[in-house]
Amino acid sequence: MSTRKRQPRQHPAPRAPFVPSRGWPGPGGGQVAHLDPPAMWRATTVQACGLWPFAAGSGAPMTGVPLGQHLHTGATVCGDPISWFTRARYISNPSLFMLGMPGLGKSTLVNRMLIGLAATGVVPLVLGDLKPDYAVTVRALGGQVISIGRGVGGINVLDPGAMGEAAERIGGDAGRVLLAEAHGRVLNMVAALVTIVRNRPMDDHEQSVLSACLHHLRERMKPGRAPLLPDLLKVLDEGPDRVRAVTLDRGDETRYRQAVDPLQRSLLGVLDGPLGDTFSSETSTRINPNAPAVCIDISRIGEADTQLTAAAMLAAWSDGLGTVAAAHALADAGLAPQRWFFTVLDELWRPLRAASGIVERIDALTRLNRSLGLGDAKITHTLKDAEALGNESDRAKARGFVERAGMVVCAGLPRNEMQELGKVVGMSEREIDLVSSWSSPPGWASASGNEEPPGRGRFLIKVGGRPGIPIKVAITETEQRLHDTNTRWAGKDDPAHESLEGRR
Repeated sequence: MSTRKRQPRQHPAPRAPFVPSRGWPGPGGGQVAHLDPPAMWRATTVQACGLWPFAAGSGAPMTGVPLGQHLHTGATVCGDPISWFTRARYISNPSLFMLGMPGLGKSTLVNRMLIGLAATGVVPLVLGDLKPDYAVTVRALGGQVISIGRGVGGINVLDPGAMGEAAERIGGDAGRVLLAEAHGRVLNMVAALVTIVRNRPMDDHEQSVLSACLHHLRERMKPGRAPLLPDLLKVLDEGPDRVRAVTLDRGDETRYRQAVDPLQRSLLGVLDGPLGDTFSSETSTRINPNAPAVCIDISRIGEADTQLTAAAMLAAWSDGLGTVAAAHALADAGLAPQRWFFTVLDELWRPLRAASGIVERIDALTRLNRSLGLGDAKITHTLKDAEALGNESDRAKARGFVERAGMVVCAGLPRNEMQELGKVVGMSEREIDLVSSWSSPPGWASASGNEEPPGRGRFLIKVGGRPGIPIKVAITETEQRLHDTNTRWAGKDDPAHESLEGRR
């Protein structure tokens, strides 16, 4: 018989009633409503010095156009090539090179820089707007928009433009120097058109012949009238002594024709080919040197018309940069106030692929001296745009655009392309991972049809060997109205469109 005592039965402890964190819902429950987050206000330590409890800042640059918030600290990040070169001294070259996949906000960020710089007196110059991304912004700034395309407007590449007018106003030795520079720009532009038509660079002796023809035309044209490409063909056909001396024909007509016929055929190809309507007549609208902003809109040129697109962009750049040189020459002579300019060269890949040797022409047009008071932004999709060029010399020149840039801004890019960029710019593994993550598309199961890609509005700013600055850009309602790159799709959400789809 067991003597073990029976243990009393253990009853579980009463469970405490569950109380929701905000109280019980329902009538009489006393549930507390959600509290709205407090409003956030940003100010400098000077403006809100008594409310600023921190002894050290976050390190985000505060000089220049407000770009967005630091992705990790939330601090405001400011910057632009001109402010970082002139005021902050962060960079030694006032230039920006931006890369990123389409649709992630590259042109939106540059638009913000345009607006901010225009407010400080800098003149934005958009030299070849392809979509257009900047025309509406330039109009809102009170600037000048010039349309170029078949049946819309053209550019006379032999017209010295603002440089010729400035040379006449200045006169003397300074005026002659400016005329010589204008002659060089016209020579480079005609050579670029010939390069596009031939799909190869001009020969050296042909450039000498072309230069002699341009000198002959300038000396014999009536004051106030610029020569045209048909006038240049006429000089080649007539063969004046100044031109014949360059060809070394030694009085032999056959030798002269052998020397100039290839150039004459190429110029005829310019006039009678796909470029003729745009470059064969007088400039439809000249750039106003006093405009607060200028946009040359070439969006009416067809997407597949690569030759005309490249030629129009090069002509716009040549004309715009010539206007900058004229403005500085007038300021040096005391005939105009000193002005700074900011040029935008968007969709750089399109002229790069138009013809062999175009990279050299772009390099000649955009390799600007820092003393010119000119900042620039070059925008393209990837470094592979340079690798797709025909020869190693062109590829090296195109890579030099990135190497010489004071600021490099990256939107979302695939990892392999970020690794290639890291060889040129200097990227840490963490920075490569961050930017690569921004190239992912939105998820399939998004509840709304307007789901944005995760990388939209996110950028990494690199300056030399410094750590990159990751930022997030949130655009305002005004910027959204001014800059919409999806205008062709705007009708998709309209009620009229939905009712139409319902009837189909």
